[in-house]
Amino acid sequence: MPYTAATVLPAGTLSAAPQPVLPTGDGLVLRPWRAEDAPAVHAVFQDPLIHQWHLRAAESLAEVAGWIEEWQRAWSGERDAQWAVADANTDRIRGRVALREIALGEGTAEVAYWTAPEARGHGTAARATVALAHWALDEIGFHRLELSHATANEASCRVATKAGFVLEGTRRSAALHRDGWHDMHLHARVQGD
Repeated sequence: MPYTAATVLPAGTLSAAPQPVLPTGDGLVLRPWRAEDAPAVHAVFQDPLIHQWHLRAAESLAEVAGWIEEWQRAWSGERDAQWAVADANTDRIRGRVALREIALGEGTAEVAYWTAPEARGHGTAARATVALAHWALDEIGFHRLELSHATANEASCRVATKAGFVLEGTRRSAALHRDGWHDMHLHARVQGD
């Protein structure tokens, strides 16, 4: 059955080339994940704030190694794209930024991020999110990027706002965390913002 609207991005838009390295221009780089990043990711996931705001827990290095393998394979499937946020000089892991729920035909994706404890308060997540949004919207041609966070997560709300994602509303009781159901803010950036 034919669609009435044109496809925004054709299949192969991402997977036709290797996952790119995206410099932020201010001391960070977004790069594909590597197997040797597992200890750093495991350490981040021992942090209480990660436990509070994220749905996954990391109980072992082997489990995290499996995540990294998934993240590496995801690029070719064009449904998710995950980047390590690293210090451009030392390559130390500062966080993660991702496009999830990619729908190429509609030109949409969801942005997600986390920051290592020692990188918080330095604009790491906002800088990485700006670089990712610029690449996705301006270079690749996505039309809309969405970003959701628990309404109680004020730090994540500041990141979204600093990265140019407009608050569009609240999705009530939209995400189940370990402490119960959370209302979620919905932010978005579209081409031309």
